Amino acid sequence: MKIISVFNNKGGVGKSTLSFHLAHALSEMGKKTLMIDLDPQSNLTLQCISPEDLEDLWTEEEPYIEDFQAALDDSGASFEEFVRKPRSIHCLLKPIEDGVFESFTLGSVYEINNNLGLIPGRLSLHSYEDRISKSWSDAFLGDPQAIRVITSIRNICLEASEKYGYEYVIMDTSPSLGILNKVLISMSTGFFVPCMPDMFSTFGITNIGHALKIWRNQFETMYSLLSDKKRAAFPKAFVKFLGYTIYNAKKYAGQNDLDLAAAHFSYVRRIPESIKNHIPVECYDHLDEGVIALPIGNKSVMHSHNTLPSMAQKYRVPIWEVPSQTNLLPEDRSTVSGNREMYFAKKDLYRDFAEDLLNRLDGLEE
Repeated sequence: MKIISVFNNKGGVGKSTLSFHLAHALSEMGKKTLMIDLDPQSNLTLQCISPEDLEDLWTEEEPYIEDFQAALDDSGASFEEFVRKPRSIHCLLKPIEDGVFESFTLGSVYEINNNLGLIPGRLSLHSYEDRISKSWSDAFLGDPQAIRVITSIRNICLEASEKYGYEYVIMDTSPSLGILNKVLISMSTGFFVPCMPDMFSTFGITNIGHALKIWRNQFETMYSLLSDKKRAAFPKAFVKFLGYTIYNAKKYAGQNDLDLAAAHFSYVRRIPESIKNHIPVECYDHLDEGVIALPIGNKSVMHSHNTLPSMAQKYRVPIWEVPSQTNLLPEDRSTVSGNREMYFAKKDLYRDFAEDLLNRLDGLEE
């Protein structure tokens, strides 16, 4: 199993939309894929679940988020019974956060189709980040509860693989360099960065590179201080950087080899140098220099999708499935019908992106 984090410390770059479509593309390629929404804003979840259904889910979980053990006692149910229904990621983590259980069994996940599942997000996830902060220094001392806290999300991924056969986990993260993302990214197999073609991209890569150097040193120090038994809770190697992609930029055909406006192209050209100067080489030494310099999938997801992602969000399906929906509203039918081929063409482009990403993951161990 491979855990892939989608990350940028700047918001508004299309992380959730790209995560959603990447996961669907992988599932349609026969790869059993699990999405986990680890951004408290829960945009990925809302692309999969209606607001009404999500409100019902969160409302039912609310007593457990406030006091897990008390809510469990009041319900008269066991934890195993409680998780037979799909639960949000924070609700699954709550027993660890409260110190109620040392371990637990992952129940069901929200099934999108036979090859694709979701563990929904929740706005309250920030409180788990607070718990990680309190546990961080104790983890260096080998405190079992602290180690459970910082490895819990990874353990959920591993159990999803063992219990349900998931081969890939796509984790959508928040735009932050805080401690939650430090743990998520450091314990992933690999991560990549969706970018816009602007100055934020080069400065963002610089910031991420600085953070990776610190995170890598911290995890190597922690790892060196732990016993062999406790090391087993951690991945065998520090996370690998899989590269970047430019997402949803305006297309200017023939302007340059990336079909971008001159100003945008000038920013994108700086990204490979920023990677070379700031991302630790140990984080991408599994890839040739020429590969890491190129956007993942080259131009496959680079150019403007216009209103296509909005329409996909509206009907909670990937772009290429929108024309086939039988519940299209009257005001959408003519627009969708007139652009059917454009919708359908996105399927191969996202598949190209997914295949390049898989090539960059090839040979890495979880």
